[in-house]
Amino acid sequence: MIMPAGRQKLLLPVNPRFIALSLLLALFANMLLDLLQWPGLPDLLGLVLLFWTVHQNRRIGMVVGFILGLLMDVHQSALLGHNALAYVGLTYLGLLMQRRLLWFPLQEQALQVLPLFVFATVVQVIARLFAGDGWPGWSVAFGPVLQAILWPLIGSLLLAPQRRPYAPDKIRPL
Repeated sequence: MIMPAGRQKLLLPVNPRFIALSLLLALFANMLLDLLQWPGLPDLLGLVLLFWTVHQNRRIGMVVGFILGLLMDVHQSALLGHNALAYVGLTYLGLLMQRRLLWFPLQEQALQVLPLFVFATVVQVIARLFAGDGWPGWSVAFGPVLQAILWPLIGSLLLAPQRRPYAPDKIRPL
């Protein structure tokens, strides 16, 4: 794909262990945030999952989203599959928007991923309403907004290992 001149630097390949570690840390952070019992907190696992879906779509996809969603469902002792359904929908929409999102810097991507985070939250709320849970309140609308605000910060942290300078040697001067 031809990128606009001066907009993006070439990145080093990402280590698959770094992807797995970041997803596990996001899963544990999500589990810790669930202990606070406030519905307006951001879904960090959905944020990191969407980021890696957009940036590494051959390694992270809907199967990984489904498995992580089931892990969150088991942790929350909730209806089995409502987080999985939201994460699969989030990764699917991320795969659809992947080529367009990569044209923009992280700050501009935040506005474009906001509807995806809203979609995932709406799917979770509807699934819980069908299961018989009560209305979580309007504070649940703060979660997707906080996720979109955190998108540039988390994105720059996750891309930092790929932006490290490549050490040229005498054989390969580039």
